[in-house]
Amino acid sequence: MRQLVYISTVRRGIVADADAILAQSRRNNARDRVTGLLFFDGKRFLQALEGSDAAVDTTFARIQADPRHHALVLLSSREIEAREFGEWAMAYAKPGEAGDALERVLRLSEGVDAAVRATFEGFARVRRAA
Repeated sequence: MRQLVYISTVRRGIVADADAILAQSRRNNARDRVTGLLFFDGKRFLQALEGSDAAVDTTFARIQADPRHHALVLLSSREIEAREFGEWAMAYAKPGEAGDALERVLRLSEGVDAAVRATFEGFARVRRAA
């Protein structure tokens, strides 16, 4: 099983609807048996994908081809023995609610590899400070 973590920025001029992204991602991920965590703050996506190599590759290729993503950077790709995030979830920071999003990220990333958790926690803290 593989875990892949990436970050990207919403392409300029595109309005990303978090509810639509969440609904579409849930459908695709359930179909492909991909789990993980997506943090979207309205400007940037930080996501961990977990599943079989083929499923993660297919999902990541679909994300790379998505015109909403710009400056996509692969942060890590590693083999894992079991899903660290369990059920797929999305933390979304709305303006003025970044503190709540940080708490959700911390809760959803309990038991995750320390480096991966630090990536999500650091991202959430920076967004809270912004």
